[in-house]
Amino acid sequence: MRFYKISRVFLFLSVFSSSVFAQEALKSTEEEYYDFLSLTGAAERPTLNYRTLSDSEWQVTDENHLWKDNNLGTKRTLYESDSTETNWFTAGIDRSVKLKLYGPEWFNSYNTKAPYGQNDGALWQGKGYNTSLTAGARLEAYGLELTLKPQVSWSQNREFEFLPGVYGSEYSYFWKGNIDLVQRYGDSSFSTFDWGDTEARYTWHNFTAGFGFQSPWLGPAWLNPMLGSNNAGTYPKFDIGLRKTKVYMPYTDWYLGEIEGRAWLGYLTESDYFDNDSTNDHRQLTGFSVAYSPSILPEFTIGANKICINYWKDKSAKYLNPLYSTNGSQTGNRIDEDQKMSLFTTWKFPQVGFEVYGEFGVDDYTGKGFANPFHTAIYTVGAKKELSFFRRFQKFNIRPEIIFEWSNFEMSQDFQLQWNYMGYYSHGSIAQGYTQNGQILGAGSGYFGNSQYIALRTHFSKGIVTLFLHYNRPDTNYLNNFGVNTKYEDWQKEGKKQHDQWAQYKAMRTYGINAQYFVTQSFLIGIEFNTSWIINPEYKKEKGSGYRNSYGALRIKYNF
Repeated sequence: MRFYKISRVFLFLSVFSSSVFAQEALKSTEEEYYDFLSLTGAAERPTLNYRTLSDSEWQVTDENHLWKDNNLGTKRTLYESDSTETNWFTAGIDRSVKLKLYGPEWFNSYNTKAPYGQNDGALWQGKGYNTSLTAGARLEAYGLELTLKPQVSWSQNREFEFLPGVYGSEYSYFWKGNIDLVQRYGDSSFSTFDWGDTEARYTWHNFTAGFGFQSPWLGPAWLNPMLGSNNAGTYPKFDIGLRKTKVYMPYTDWYLGEIEGRAWLGYLTESDYFDNDSTNDHRQLTGFSVAYSPSILPEFTIGANKICINYWKDKSAKYLNPLYSTNGSQTGNRIDEDQKMSLFTTWKFPQVGFEVYGEFGVDDYTGKGFANPFHTAIYTVGAKKELSFFRRFQKFNIRPEIIFEWSNFEMSQDFQLQWNYMGYYSHGSIAQGYTQNGQILGAGSGYFGNSQYIALRTHFSKGIVTLFLHYNRPDTNYLNNFGVNTKYEDWQKEGKKQHDQWAQYKAMRTYGINAQYFVTQSFLIGIEFNTSWIINPEYKKEKGSGYRNSYGALRIKYNF
C-alpha cells in the first residue's frame, strides 16, 4: 500500500521532455547561449532557482537555432534497455547508460596593475599572468550520476599597492568588520587544485540527492547573485530536494504550475591569511531554496533563498529546520550564527524576447518587524531584451541582445542612528563572514557598495561578440561608516583628518569587449580585452588618485 501511494504521487508530479542537450557548467559559453535561446522561447530553462552543472540540462525546442551547426557538447548513449516493463521504482529512472566528456578548457589572463576577475571559481586573477585548466566526464546510469570535473589553476600574483590588512595577515582585508576577504594571496606565485563540479548524485523521478562540490547559482541575477555564485572556490556539501517539476491537481488534469526546492549542508573553510585560531577554521553552511511558477502566469517565477552560517557545534542540527529564524543562540553577549535570506522574482515574455527580474535580500532578521523592513536590506534589479527591431539583421543570422543589471549592497540609512555595519556578507560573531577560502560566495563586485552593468551581446552563427560597461564601488560602506553617530560639525572640527571624505570613494569603471568564436565545429576560442580606471584605490584625498589596469584573456576549449 505504501508503494502504491508513492507511485500515485508521481502521477501528479510529472516532467515532460523534448529534445535534450547535456548539462553545462555555470556561466559557460554554452549555458549563456541557451539562456539567450530561452529568452525567445527557443529553449526551456531547466531550473527555476537552484542551478548547478548537474541541474543545468537544457531543452531546446527550435532545431534551427543559431548555433545548430556548432558542437555544444554531446551526451552519448552507451546502453539503453529495450524492456518495456516497469514497476513503481523503475518508472522513475532512466534505464540507460550515458556519457558526456567535458573540455579540455584552458583559460589564460593577464592584469597589468591590479587583480581583476569575477565568477571564475577557485582561480585568483591577480596582477600578472593567471591560468586555469579544467576537463572531465559525466556518467549517468539508472539514476546514478557521477561527475568528475576538477579545476587546476596558477597565479603569478605580482605585487601591487593595497591597504594593510587588519586581521592575521597584511594580505587580509583592510577594514575591521569580520570578513575573510583576501586582498592578495601572499607575496609569491601559487597554484590551486579545486574539485570544481565533481559530484556523485542519485535521482528518482525528480527527487534528487547528492554529495560533491558543485556551487549553486541562486536566483535570477546575471552578474551578482546575492547568496550563490561561482565567484569563489567550491566546498564540500550534501543536498537533497526536488528538481523543477510540473504539478497537477490530484485526480484531475488541472495544471497548477512548476515547483522546485532544495536543501543543502556545506563545510566552509577560511583562508590562510585570516587568523591564527585553528578552532574556527571551518563553518557550517545550511541552505534552503524554493521557487514556484504558477500556471496562471506563464514564465513568471517567485522564490526565496535562506542561508545560515555557524561554527560546528553539538547543537548545529537545529539549523536544518528551514523555519528556524532566531537571530542566534547566546553565549554571553555573543550571537554565534548568521542568517541571510533573499526573495526574488523574474518574469519572461518570450513573444517579445524580454525578461525582467529582481532580488531583495536581508541580513539577519530585524526585531522591528514591518516598522522598518528595510533594515540591512539590499537589492538587485535587471533586464534582458532581444533587440528584435533589428529584423533586417536576422537574414544574416545576427541576433543582438542587451543585458542590464543594477545591484545596491550599501548599508541602510538607519545605521546612521545605530552602529558601524560592514555589509551583507559580514557578521559580528561569524568572523569570516559569507566566504570560502577568502572569496565571497555571492556577488563578486559591489559587495559592500553598488554595481551597474550593461552589455550589448551580438550572436551570430559562429559565435558571439559582447561589448560591456561595468561601474562598481566595492566598499562604499567603508566611508559611509564615518558618518555613523557623527554630526556635520564634528567633521568640520576634524578638518584635515576627515573633511571631504565623502569624495574619496573607491570606484572601478571598466570598458571591454569579449568574443567567442567556433574555429571549427568543436573548437572554440574566446578572447577578452578591457580597461579599468581604478579611482581612489587607497581612499587618498589627492585629486586624480588612481591608475588604469589593462586586462586580456584567452580561452581555448574543445567540445567532444
